[in-house]
Amino acid sequence: MEPESIVYGCIRDWPSDSPAQSRLRRQVNHQVLGELPAGEAWPFLGREMFAFCRQPGEGLYQTQVIHFGASYRAVEYEWSLWLEQFETLLKRLYWSSAVVHLETELSGTHTFRWESDNGCHSPQDGDLRVRCAWEREGGVRG
Repeated sequence: MEPESIVYGCIRDWPSDSPAQSRLRRQVNHQVLGELPAGEAWPFLGREMFAFCRQPGEGLYQTQVIHFGASYRAVEYEWSLWLEQFETLLKRLYWSSAVVHLETELSGTHTFRWESDNGCHSPQDGDLRVRCAWEREGGVRG
């Protein structure tokens, strides 16, 4: 059996004084996530791995939080492709920060963080202007 990798994290929008603007950003994010492949058609990012609260109330106060997670067979060997798809998704979303945790059996836990330069990224911004940092914890050898 090949080693398993667990990937999880969240994408945060920014709070707004305008309920209409917040609603528009949530709708766009929902539409973009709905366009992701479903079922067995997705190699790295798929619709089923993302979730968020749709309506204001419990779980959605001011900031939309999109959370995600999936398990893979040794995804660290194709990690650059996973990151490329994730950053392509980020380009299409409204967000202020994102974090991805990669837990691997062989090379430990890695945390990747994206923060937009001005506190918010819009799909109209085109290329990502982010500060990306990663952290690493020790590996697990069995």
